[in-house]
Amino acid sequence: MAKILLVDDEAQYRSDLARRLNLRGFETTESGSGEDAIKAARRDNDIDVVVLDLRMPGLNGEQTLAELKKYRPAVQVIMLTGHGSLESAMKTGKLEAYGYLEKPCEMDRLLEMIRRAREDRPYVMARHEIPHVEKGSLKKWLSGSHNSRPGVILLGVLIFAAILLAPPPKRLMDILSAPKTGEMTDINMGFAGYRQMQEGESIADYYSRKHKIFDTVVDADGRETTKNQTPLKVSLKARVMLAILIVAAVFWATGAVPVGITALLVGVVMYFSGIFKPDDIAQAYAKDAVLFVFGVLALAVAISKTGLDRRIGLLLLGPAKSLPLLLFVFLPLLAMACSVVSEHALVAFIMPLFMMVYFSATRAAGVKKDRALAVIFGLSLCYAANSGGPGSPAAGGRNAIMMGILQDYNVAPTFGQWVMYGMPFVPVMALAIGLYFYLALGRKTKVGPLNVSRIVRQASEQIGPMNRNEYITAAVLLIVVVLWIGASDTLGMGGPIIMGLVALNMMRILKWRDITSIHWEVVALYASASALGKGLAETGGALYMADGFLRILPEFMQSGSGLAMAASLFTGLTTNFMSDGATVSAIGPITVPMATISGTHPWMVGLVTAFASSFAHMLVIGTPSNAIAYAMAKDPVTGEQLLELSDFLKHGAVVLVLSFAVLWGWTIYGYWQYIGF
Repeated sequence: MAKILLVDDEAQYRSDLARRLNLRGFETTESGSGEDAIKAARRDNDIDVVVLDLRMPGLNGEQTLAELKKYRPAVQVIMLTGHGSLESAMKTGKLEAYGYLEKPCEMDRLLEMIRRAREDRPYVMARHEIPHVEKGSLKKWLSGSHNSRPGVILLGVLIFAAILLAPPPKRLMDILSAPKTGEMTDINMGFAGYRQMQEGESIADYYSRKHKIFDTVVDADGRETTKNQTPLKVSLKARVMLAILIVAAVFWATGAVPVGITALLVGVVMYFSGIFKPDDIAQAYAKDAVLFVFGVLALAVAISKTGLDRRIGLLLLGPAKSLPLLLFVFLPLLAMACSVVSEHALVAFIMPLFMMVYFSATRAAGVKKDRALAVIFGLSLCYAANSGGPGSPAAGGRNAIMMGILQDYNVAPTFGQWVMYGMPFVPVMALAIGLYFYLALGRKTKVGPLNVSRIVRQASEQIGPMNRNEYITAAVLLIVVVLWIGASDTLGMGGPIIMGLVALNMMRILKWRDITSIHWEVVALYASASALGKGLAETGGALYMADGFLRILPEFMQSGSGLAMAASLFTGLTTNFMSDGATVSAIGPITVPMATISGTHPWMVGLVTAFASSFAHMLVIGTPSNAIAYAMAKDPVTGEQLLELSDFLKHGAVVLVLSFAVLWGWTIYGYWQYIGF
């Protein structure tokens, strides 16, 4: 039953209206002034709709509306007055009044507006990030709603406490305390900082030395000295990182709290657990990849603002004259392009176009929302882009890291050799992704036949020929892409795009207000993923995870194609919780030596390790492409989030299985057997 607050200084009119609404099943409460209405709204959270008179003594309707929205931004307010004017309607509209009716009005019109206001209230709540929690039972309270799930939060606390209170595993203690000997039998050889460790130094000693985290000891004479932290203390920090990894993954997957809050929680735990010193934690959050994600989101604003996105879309989406052509022609072409050009940048260019097509198609079909179409657009795009990773060494930092590891063993392939072993995987994987989404969701869309190419062409024609701002933005974009391709080794991925933002601002195309309008929660999310990866790698937690997996391998997976499958399986699972670069840094130094020891060609194991690090499909934090697609997948009218975190978990798990199937069946036991090593 809806609860309506009636605010009017005319007592007779107010009581008559309340009686008529009560007869129709509504619960009503009354206030005779703006001051009383504000008190009632602050006191009673069950009020759904406010019917507010515009002309009242004391606080008038406009002032009351402003105060109501300050304290209860999600409440729907219908302005009702006998002194209406266009000017007052415009003022109340700016203050987010839902509707405006003149008094006296027909009851049917008021009832219809109340009905529509109640239907739209969830969208308003989502826009203001207000959780919608059902009342009535402990189960409902624990379940909560998106961004407020008390049951999951309690589960996270229990998981965290259980991991920390349990005794440290013996294998973790052995890994942290074993000295470096330089022999192939070192159990710490897979540690990310193994090459920087001194002879005879353990991971615990290296951690203390590198991060300057020591214990203070007072000797018998009362003098204070410092010494390295013991393996026991470092093991506690490794377990803290493993615990926060699991908790963060659970929170992100279920939407227990807002994405950005979970991202900040990672830093809070690292600070108060003393994982690193404050400056080191800040540096872990502020990596080049984080600047890149921020810059891409801001540059996408400029591209959309000038209309350049429609020109780019016309070029890229020309073949997409139907949904099957989009999935089976466009996606493979996109994936192969992502093997040589930044996949994150291409996702940032194309995702706004998909949202424009989504908006046009749903409105033309007369439907408010088409979740199936939104999921197809967002997830197929970022998954196909991720799948371009194996195509060439230029596809990402993870590949460069693997090339460096193989160079350490003097067995690194050339650029052409990598392409020969990796590129055939890319289009086949993209076709598998397209087929999955076509079968799973293609027939669930509500918009009917979809011609993406035509919609983009029409949108491009509506704004006429290119103007000055578009040409300038296109030139800046081209320079940024050239620098990404040719100078990323020295400038990184973040440097060129920050330069582009500064240039666009100085040319008065991109305003500071435009930059601040990006989805900062996604930037925070990816920053926390970087911090998680660094914390796991430096404390030995990542090595412990990798070692635990490799120790349980059956004998047939300890050499040859079996070892390649095992390495790809663990890498593909781990990369969903750590950055791809951190994953290859942690696992590559283990798998490549294992290949050498077992007599397996290092390329076989090294390449599949790098390939599988692009299988980060299950969580938003997996890759910048995931984060960008999630950030941009919002209804342009209601602001509703069209892609949910659970979509990544559900569909990403299937695509992850498909990735392993294609890698093992088509690559390892397919054309690799023909090419040989």
